[in-house]
Amino acid sequence: MRFSHFNRSPLVRQLAAWWPVEADDFPHRRDIGERLGEWLNVADAIALHSAHQSLPAIRTLRRAGPPPHSDAAQAELQRVRATLAKAIQAPPIHPVEAADAEFAPHHQRYLDQQRRMEMAIDAFRGHLRQMLAQATPRLAQLAALDAVLDQMLGGREQKLLAGVPAFLKARFQLLRQSDPDGWPPHFEHDFQQTLRAELELRLQPVTGLVEALNHDTN
Repeated sequence: MRFSHFNRSPLVRQLAAWWPVEADDFPHRRDIGERLGEWLNVADAIALHSAHQSLPAIRTLRRAGPPPHSDAAQAELQRVRATLAKAIQAPPIHPVEAADAEFAPHHQRYLDQQRRMEMAIDAFRGHLRQMLAQATPRLAQLAALDAVLDQMLGGREQKLLAGVPAFLKARFQLLRQSDPDGWPPHFEHDFQQTLRAELELRLQPVTGLVEALNHDTN
């Protein structure tokens, strides 16, 4: 594995492995701040500035009830991950045959899994923010900032992830051409591996919130 791949997510490495151009052959890699700036417009910048200005006030709010326990959040994270991983491993309703030439059923199956992940993780993320808001002042600030960033960047993330099936379609066509009689199990492996990598990418924000809760409450 190239050293330049070290800091890439598993999903990016998975898709890059199917791309015919080496990573070192791409144009000059820009600074992360410059690329992030392309995701935010003026309204986003104003909203982020306003959120930052309001953070000190959040520290002074009194919390009602006992602080949440990080073990419950960790257990829920593992439950969400296990449930979604089990859904990914479920075989297609209709067995794939070597003679199948249409990618459409696989595309729909991938979209269904994406919706399942989005709904489950978004619900858990909202619940985590509520937990953090009732924990410590610093965690309440983190929850507020996470809500703003989710609103600003979530749409862009979904748009990018919506393009993943296009990579799978190219992989589907390549495997059918290179191994006309034996491609189905290889494609199913790649299909599930891509979904697992996307799952871990989608779980990164909630994993960070759980780790923050664990750090501050323990």
